[in-house]
Parts: sequence; C-alpha cells; structure tokens
Amino acid sequence: MAQAPTLPQAPALQSNIHISTHPCVRAKLSQIRSKDANARETQNLVHEIALLVACDALASGLQTVSTGTDETPLGYEYTTETAYPKIALVPILRSGLGMVDALQSLLPSPAAVHHLGLFREPTTLQPVEYYNNLPYHHPSGSSADPTAPLYPDIAILLDPIIATGGTSVAAIQTLLEWGVKKVIVIAILASQGGLSRAITEGGTEGEVEIWVGGCDQEVDGRGMIRPGMGDVGDRLFLTIGK
Repeated sequence: MAQAPTLPQAPALQSNIHISTHPCVRAKLSQIRSKDANARETQNLVHEIALLVACDALASGLQTVSTGTDETPLGYEYTTETAYPKIALVPILRSGLGMVDALQSLLPSPAAVHHLGLFREPTTLQPVEYYNNLPYHHPSGSSADPTAPLYPDIAILLDPIIATGGTSVAAIQTLLEWGVKKVIVIAILASQGGLSRAITEGGTEGEVEIWVGGCDQEVDGRGMIRPGMGDVGDRLFLTIGK
C-alpha cells in the first residue's frame, strides 16, 4: 500500500495565529495559486477557502446564547439559540469583498459590513488609507438607542493576503481605536513575516487573532508573497497589468 506524501508543516508562530491544516484548504490553495485559474474560478476558490477558514475562526470566537423557544412542524417545542456577541464584517478594499458572502452565509443573521480602503505605496510598501466608512456617530432621526455603542464587540477583518503585514497592522489599529474589543483577521494566504508583524504590532494577544488558510515563508522585493498567488484584487476584477 502506497504511503501518503509528507506535507510541509506549518511554521511555529504565536498562539493567536491559526494556520489551517484542513486537507481541502490545502488542495484549494494549490488550485488558486495556478496562473491558469480564471477570475470566476479565483472568486469561487476565495469563497470556498474563506468559508472553511471562517468555520474554525467563528467556532473559536463566538458563543451560543439561548433566545427563547419555538415549535417544529410536528408541534414539538425546542429551545432556540443564536451566536453571540455582536460582530461586524470589515473587508479591505478591493479583494476583501470576495470574502464577504462566505462569512454572511455562515452567520445566523446578517452582519453589518463596513469598508476600509488601504493600498501599499509602491516605493516604501507602507499602507495608505484612502477610504473609511466606519460609523462614528448615530444618524439624525435614528430610532436606535443614542447611548448604544456604534461599534460591535468583535470586528471580522477580511483580507485574502497578508504579505508584509503593514496593511493588517493599520487596519487592526484603526478598528481598535474605533472601539471594538477584539479583531479576528481571516485571510487566505500569508507570509510568515507578515503574520508575525500583524500580531506583534497590531495589538495584544487578547485583542487580535489571525486565522489563515496557508503560510509561505517569504516575500519578494515588491512585497509579494513567494510563491504566493499573485494580486488577488487584480485576479478577481480582471485588472492585471493596470
């Protein structure tokens, strides 16, 4: 009987960094890396990997709370439950948009979606914020409690790639300054150095967790993960060579 091939082991990192070992995630990462995967295939693979990674992330980050009772079609009473605490999804523009549907399909009820736009300055590779629609005040005439916090307990930060880690650090710090108690980052692929930087500079161990589909060792001189999977935003929106 042939032996199964030995797979590379995930690097040892901080306890609040979680790299998937799911065989389906590993297989789908091989598929999405390919230069031959078109935009539709790339979108489907981003969705599927995000779904698998998010299952583990939400199982760890959320709790179950009883909400009352209901009846089955046969008339039997049962206790209803939902997930707690309140969360919001925060995709990084553009490529993070490709992960939103996967998270919404997992949640028992729709979550608010706020957007952060950041790009890397080509020379310094430092993040530059160009868009932020986090709510900082209650809208006039709103029926919501004006004393209620504008921010959720947990922000789920969605970004397919963590390369140098600079964008993740900037986004995490923005969300913590906004007022959230915890940031859970969900990504498709990261570099080892990017993960370490995001955790070390982003916040404390109790404030930040990162869940990622896979991890490559290094980035190249352009700040791209090697071997990586290219620019996901360009691949999703057919803007390669812009």
